[in-house]
Amino acid sequence: MVRFEIFIMNDHRVSYTLDSTLETVDSAEQTASRIAAEAGFDEDEIMRIAMAVREAAVNAVLHGNAYDPGKKVSLDFEKIGSDLVITIRDQGKGLDLKNIPDPLAPENLLKTSGRGIFLIRSFMDEVQIHPSHTGTEIKLIKHVHGTTGGGKEASQ
Repeated sequence: MVRFEIFIMNDHRVSYTLDSTLETVDSAEQTASRIAAEAGFDEDEIMRIAMAVREAAVNAVLHGNAYDPGKKVSLDFEKIGSDLVITIRDQGKGLDLKNIPDPLAPENLLKTSGRGIFLIRSFMDEVQIHPSHTGTEIKLIKHVHGTTGGGKEASQ
């Protein structure tokens, strides 16, 4: 059974608590798609945002919490000005940023994993990673630019 608790904080912020299972990652991705669409992003940007959230959630479940059923992943979506800010936190040991391999290095090109942070950074406008001994927090920021003819905001 997938556990996906929803805590609505206010009109501009929605928070979720996820179990440390890969099944909840699908829910996080679907929610990211819906919220990005509601924020006015176009289809390409919605896909990028959803994929970045998926990658960050997988990292939190797999690397951060190591599938520990006693540990949770928190996921916050917040509209701040013209930015969509998505924060994902795990309860793991923390990430050592110096030990993240470069996926473009020749020795890593054929590896089947290790590209999550790289993809997240390429899909989002800003990425902030805050490791600590009680877990890692990653903040994904996407700027909303302009408006479309229908009055909805659109990304660039």
